[in-house]
Amino acid sequence: MSALPPSAPIDPAAASPAPAPEAVATAAPTAPSAPTAAPTASTPVHPLTWLVAALAVAGLASSVMLWQKLSNIQEQLARQSADSGALAVEARTMARQAEDQVRDATARLSVAEARLGEVALQRTQLEELMQSLSRSRDENLVVDIESALRLAQQQAQLTGSLEPLVAALKTASQRIERAAQPRLAPVQRAIARDLDQLSRATVTDTAGLLARLDDLVRQVDELPVANAVAQAAATRRLAASSTPASAAPNAPWWQATLQRSWDILREEARSLVRVSRIDQPEAILLSPEQTYFLRENLKLKLLHARLGVLARQYDSARADLAAASAALNKYFDPSSRRTQTAATVLQAAQATVRAAELPRLDETLAALATAAAGR
Repeated sequence: MSALPPSAPIDPAAASPAPAPEAVATAAPTAPSAPTAAPTASTPVHPLTWLVAALAVAGLASSVMLWQKLSNIQEQLARQSADSGALAVEARTMARQAEDQVRDATARLSVAEARLGEVALQRTQLEELMQSLSRSRDENLVVDIESALRLAQQQAQLTGSLEPLVAALKTASQRIERAAQPRLAPVQRAIARDLDQLSRATVTDTAGLLARLDDLVRQVDELPVANAVAQAAATRRLAASSTPASAAPNAPWWQATLQRSWDILREEARSLVRVSRIDQPEAILLSPEQTYFLRENLKLKLLHARLGVLARQYDSARADLAAASAALNKYFDPSSRRTQTAATVLQAAQATVRAAELPRLDETLAALATAAAGR
């Protein structure tokens, strides 16, 4: 059935088989004898006639059956051809729709890829922006902390107190803890070490030091120089008058008066010629005018030291106090009690100024500089 072409219909008349020659030949002589009388029962029928008749009936039946089968086959082929045509049309329609869908899907995929590329680019830019903002925030935090610490250091130098430094370091440590940046951990450790150093530092009594310097400035005019002979004699007379007389305690008043007068005359006689040792030749050569300028210069050095302490310029204050101590030991009488007191006060002031320098935050500032540089 599959070998027959579907487009060639089969004619039933043509498809029926031709009758056998024997049957035609047998039927031909019997046709004219139809009008005659039927053969009698006694006339025998040849068996070949029955065979031919059976073959003819069988051929006719087979032809009818074959014709019906071919008709069915033709109808099936027609239906299958129609179904195949409809399926082909439907397949072409579906193929066309599939092509359109593929084309749409390709266009959508291209648009999606383009949008995906844009989203990836925007994400990269956003990450870079976030990193930049994070770095900028860290840099701003480092700059703010450094500025606050330098301002606190200036306030501590002006006030002489460690409270501004301690408060600034604690605030910086809290800000770094809130930031939670691992790159700022060295800064936090440096702040902890500086806080420990400040807790062990001592605060100098600046007001007391300034008061002692003011007393020294007022006492400069009363300090005896090394070549002040008259002043030394007057000092000795004052000491002699203040000491009790060498007379007996129960002596009459006139005897005590005579004894004091004798002591004064003796001291005056001894003062006519005085032999003393002066280790500094410049001190004995001072004139009264030079003595005036010497005292004024000593006052200026003490005032400069006072200004240095007020301005927290301890190096300059130490230098001025050292110069004042050297001038005091060089040009003034070392045996005088006032000179000795002034020398003692100067030494105490030098020790105080040496210990008055506030601790510096060098370690924290170095850590901040390193963090700002990004290393």
